[in-house]
Amino acid sequence: MGGKAKPEIYTGERCYITEIVNEPAWPEFSIARCRVEPGATTQLHTVSVHEIYVIESGSGRMHLGDAPSFDVAAGDTVAIPRHVTQSISNTGSEDLVFCCVCAPKFSQDCYTSLE
Repeated sequence: MGGKAKPEIYTGERCYITEIVNEPAWPEFSIARCRVEPGATTQLHTVSVHEIYVIESGSGRMHLGDAPSFDVAAGDTVAIPRHVTQSISNTGSEDLVFCCVCAPKFSQDCYTSLE
């Protein structure tokens, strides 16, 4: 059983998202590729699922809960517990690209904008 990635879409979260795996048959997880343009910061939000960001390319600054913001770059991973406020800024001159793994799988009703 396989699936096909959906086309990249620009979201109100101020980033581009390509759903790689998000299937009803696999409710345990989902995977999306996210792309943030230079100078952009994603919308401040929370989700009701656990997330792991795997930074593929570019550089950025992660804003996670009440902790001090921290820099991220290719090869870094960031674990984001459910319901923790978050956003990520692209601080570089090229696109910031990362995979987002959600457990259980992401659905739009998991997302809460804080803006």
